[in-house]
Amino acid sequence: MDEPSTGVDRAKQAAREQMWALLQEVRVSAPPGTRGGIPDFVGADRAAERLAGLPEWQRAKVIKVNPDTAQQPVRARALAVGKLVYMAVPKLALQHPFVLLDPERLTVPPELAARKHDALREGRPAGVRDMHPIDLVVAGSLAVSRTGARLGKGAGYTDIELGLLMDAGWIDAGTPVATTVHDLQVVDEALPWSRFDFELSLIVTPKAVIRIANPRPSPGIVWSDLDASKIADIPVLRAPWHGGLRTSGLC
Repeated sequence: MDEPSTGVDRAKQAAREQMWALLQEVRVSAPPGTRGGIPDFVGADRAAERLAGLPEWQRAKVIKVNPDTAQQPVRARALAVGKLVYMAVPKLALQHPFVLLDPERLTVPPELAARKHDALREGRPAGVRDMHPIDLVVAGSLAVSRTGARLGKGAGYTDIELGLLMDAGWIDAGTPVATTVHDLQVVDEALPWSRFDFELSLIVTPKAVIRIANPRPSPGIVWSDLDASKIADIPVLRAPWHGGLRTSGLC
């Protein structure tokens, strides 16, 4: 979601800049660097392994994962054990906002199919109305708090992705939402939040698992916080489908 130029907006950006600077200074992110995006990080494979040991993962047959490199090991592990994987199209820039990776239909090994650009080729286009219920969401994060608050890179795509899925009924308040991050990305202080933000139920690092009780779920799409340029840039917001997506505020 787009954020107005408010105190919350400025506080979020300040927290992002602080985290990008920290990760760059201590060199725990992979080249070419971290600033401006969701950072890949040293130990991402170990965090994915730790996530794979959790009951939420083991129960899940269908997962939704972001396309960032930091979560590539998560996508690879899911495909390797036979899970269906929905990956968001970067920037939600296509008519179909997701692709479906089916392990039984891959033409390359899971570790290759999990790479962002290969996933876009291997995956079948998935419109929101064509999807399956999702058992586990894995989101990329820049910074997270121990109470479940999350900061992304600031573009709002993850909020929109979860909003679409919530409005469609493919996820609900009980769907676990996890992230994998470096231990340094977990902060003790509170993070600023907006009304369209969701909270995480699981934070998984190379060294630890943090569980959050009663996290705040996605509120769905908050149309009043989307400006015209964001709607113009994301095809699924311009052409709402039938089957549950609330369209109030589009016209």
